[in-house]
Amino acid sequence: MPLPQKKRWESMAKGLVLGALFTSFLLLLYSYAVPPLHTGLASTTPEGAAPCSPALSEPEAPTPANGSAGGCQPRRDIVFMKTHKTASSTLLNILFRFGQKHGLKFAFPNGRNDFDYPAFFARSLVQDYRPGACFNIICNHMRFHYDEVRGLVPPNATFITVLRDPARLFESSFHYFGSVVPFTWKLSGRDKLAKFLQDPDRYYDPHGYNAHYLHNLLFFDLGYDSDLDPGSPQVQEHILEVERRFHLVLLQEYFDESLVLLKDLLCWELEDVLYFKLNARRASAVPRLSGELYRRATAWNVLDARLYRHFNASFWRKVEAFGRERMAHEVAALRRANERMRRICIDGGHAVDATAIQDSAMQPWQPLGTKSILGYNLKKSIGRRHAQLCRRMLTPEIQYLMDLGVNLWVTKLWKLIRDFLQW
Repeated sequence: MPLPQKKRWESMAKGLVLGALFTSFLLLLYSYAVPPLHTGLASTTPEGAAPCSPALSEPEAPTPANGSAGGCQPRRDIVFMKTHKTASSTLLNILFRFGQKHGLKFAFPNGRNDFDYPAFFARSLVQDYRPGACFNIICNHMRFHYDEVRGLVPPNATFITVLRDPARLFESSFHYFGSVVPFTWKLSGRDKLAKFLQDPDRYYDPHGYNAHYLHNLLFFDLGYDSDLDPGSPQVQEHILEVERRFHLVLLQEYFDESLVLLKDLLCWELEDVLYFKLNARRASAVPRLSGELYRRATAWNVLDARLYRHFNASFWRKVEAFGRERMAHEVAALRRANERMRRICIDGGHAVDATAIQDSAMQPWQPLGTKSILGYNLKKSIGRRHAQLCRRMLTPEIQYLMDLGVNLWVTKLWKLIRDFLQW
């Protein structure tokens, strides 16, 4: 028996050494795949890089307001500043479908499904970028850098983004990203969110890895300092700058109304804005914030709260200008069309847990350590008229990017590692 015992210890020792080496390799890979956080606006694009130079044959979108009397032409040059945890994946699918349908040119990231977030966006991060290159649609996650983005699209491009109630966004971000934010690991108890909100300053480290996910994430995504003093005049200056730069700011809580305004702005058809809710969490994974926790979450994300209040007010001014009765009519039409597509496309008529998804091509990306994101099963028998549209409407972001020919080697490798380790 002594020899087998010795071999067993030798095997365990070898396993520990190999495990340590493998872990070191993963950390090295992850440090390469996830860039360091830069607080300044320095970019990797060479100075003097040529701005977008659209071909003379490309038609320009009309300058008058779309949807007005006299008709309009669909707008095809769009920048979507994709914020986190705001139903942005659903809107991304809408843009993917529109661009694919019309053969438009996307500015895609290279190697990943984002533009080296949380680093600032730079033109050089675009797959196959060449100075002077011009694109129709930019829509993947980034940390916004207006000048760099502006240099990739025609002068008349439409800029849009989407916001969400900051307290609800914080709760969603805490659930989804909390496991990759190291300062949350020292939180005790079952309800780590409540523990954190009792005294955020005690736990929050502004210089901590991935800390940006848990403090004024909207402000951060839009390219501003998420730890800015709320009393600084820069806060209001930044909010007004967003208003000047973006033609429409959608609201997640009023998504259908937002899509109606977007359809009108872009002069699109109803079919162009049909959607199924993507990247949603199952109900058991969505603890609702109580009144006190909601107040604390709002206070903790006060910069986002001010941003949201400003654009909530401007949103309803746009609705008034559009017409309340007209809005109600078009929202109803959108919901009827979505319901019709649900009956045509979705097996069982509703989203299901990740474990119940039959086709891996329909499996959404999951947070580390849990499978809380719902997905869909495509009906087995769908008529030829709707088969392609159904599949595209239900395809998750990563798979859709691969269908569009995006190089996702880092994302694919990370997925293989996660699957192997069952993370």
